[in-house]
Amino acid sequence: MLATCIRMEQKKLKHSHLWLVFAVIPVIPAVMGAGNYMQNLELLKSGWYSLWTQVSLFYANFFYAPLIAVYCSYIWRVEHMNYNWNTLMTMPVPRRDIFLSKLLLSLECTVGLQLWLWILYLITGKYCGLPGMPPIQILIWLLRGSIGGLAIAALQMCLSMVIRSFAVPVALALIGSILGLLASNSGLGLFWPYSLMMMGMNANRQEDMVGNLGGFLAAALIFLVLFVSFGVLWLKKKDVTAG
Repeated sequence: MLATCIRMEQKKLKHSHLWLVFAVIPVIPAVMGAGNYMQNLELLKSGWYSLWTQVSLFYANFFYAPLIAVYCSYIWRVEHMNYNWNTLMTMPVPRRDIFLSKLLLSLECTVGLQLWLWILYLITGKYCGLPGMPPIQILIWLLRGSIGGLAIAALQMCLSMVIRSFAVPVALALIGSILGLLASNSGLGLFWPYSLMMMGMNANRQEDMVGNLGGFLAAALIFLVLFVSFGVLWLKKKDVTAG
């Protein structure tokens, strides 16, 4: 049933232009970060690592979570239109599979955005005249940030499922990212899902922000299980609506 639900979700997204949004928007933080790097060469002397601090500063704090939120809002928007919610609630499939199929597709979004940023980071680095290739450690940071991104995706799935508005969950993701910056700077990052993404990516840092990898992974897993459980439970209790 889960595989069937995934195929159904893929059909819903087939004619969307989300790919264009995800291709264009990450260019903004990459260009902003490269510009900031070039203007501060007298201070930023660690090459690829210094460029990463500037690119991740803008991307992780202001773009990554809202982009995930856009995807989640769009994937639930179809269900909130007209009487599609009633059709969804009467489908002969487990509610669990409905939620998980949407979440698994969002995983493509979270990882895809990170890999695209890696390419943009490489391009801007070469434009800035950096030699060789970026340290493989930064790619690991990006993939590690995807783990935090999946926890964010699960939360945004719940918000977009409950809130019929397209824009409100996206705005909440931006607010969550700003609060995440404050939480991570205060040493409370493990207790806020939006901070996990920033910590995983070492946003605006050269030293490792995670420290205890086991604690980081445990926090991400706890948030993921919590949000998935809420989403599935809410769907099981939700009935058809009048409109």
